[in-house]
Amino acid sequence: MKKLVFIILGLVFFGCKKETKEDFSIKPIIEKSELAKKANNFFKSISTIEPVTIAQNKIDLGKKLYFDKALSKNGTVSCNSCHNLVTYGVDNKSFSLGDTKQLGGRNSPSVIYASLHAMQFWDGRAKDVEEQAGGPLLNPVEHGIPNEAFLEKKVRDLPEYQAAFKIVFPNDKEPITFANLTNAIGAFERQLNPKSKFDDYLDGNEKALNDQEKKGLTAFIDNGCITCHSGVAVGGQLMQKFGVYGDYAKLTHSKKIDMGLYDRTKKEGDQFMFKTPSLRNSEKTYPYFHDGSVASLKEAIKVMGKIQLNKDLSVADINDIEKFLKALTADVDAKYKE
Repeated sequence: MKKLVFIILGLVFFGCKKETKEDFSIKPIIEKSELAKKANNFFKSISTIEPVTIAQNKIDLGKKLYFDKALSKNGTVSCNSCHNLVTYGVDNKSFSLGDTKQLGGRNSPSVIYASLHAMQFWDGRAKDVEEQAGGPLLNPVEHGIPNEAFLEKKVRDLPEYQAAFKIVFPNDKEPITFANLTNAIGAFERQLNPKSKFDDYLDGNEKALNDQEKKGLTAFIDNGCITCHSGVAVGGQLMQKFGVYGDYAKLTHSKKIDMGLYDRTKKEGDQFMFKTPSLRNSEKTYPYFHDGSVASLKEAIKVMGKIQLNKDLSVADINDIEKFLKALTADVDAKYKE
């Protein structure tokens, strides 16, 4: 009887051992390609962003405010007017029409992925999307609100907001304040970080990109585009001179010369300094540059190669880089679009 027990135990032991070997054989460790390793050194997937818990009622309030034209003096524009979520967070115009029926002075960048940027606006004057949300509201051309108190009173006079702000900001004696308003809008904008197929590639699925997209990624890295356009946002992290190797207007045919950060600081070294934009969704966020002076993505790539890298990029490289940039396209969930 004892002998029989030992035989059974032995069979169980060796049977388990064999099964374990088979498990390893059907789950091989897949080595990353050299390109994938290199890409992960320069870029980060949306999946790597640490999740921030924001109350759903604050997000909902921010969304309502984002689409509400009551946040302009004459009630003609909302945040979504210039940063239309149906068209990837932009209006596809060189300059946007404000509440005063005048055009703004700089191109409206996409609000999608904006929360991933190190600073906001082309001159980097706002530190985050919450602070940025207040800028257009008080801009005399854009939303035309004369001051914070004016907007606070206007919103307090709207019954639907009285209850909503009390729920979202229960500890505030007066919940409807300019700071709370921009805070809620920022909470909504922080939800606008969709995942692209390039993120899938960075997450380990090397089949997410086709051969030409991989060639474009290689050209993007090897030509030095990653100097300014890297990280999770593929840009948006630093101020850089536009026209390192020449006068940008000669290639962009800009009608007006914009001095960039210099207009705010009056420092000689800040001339033509602009925030480097994120290249996520660049396929959809034309026209390009701070003045919307270039309509074609291929032309924008060519211009950047010449005046930022001092390179005449080949037609093949331009086509491949364009193809790679299109792999960064990702739409936000329909529930955010109204």
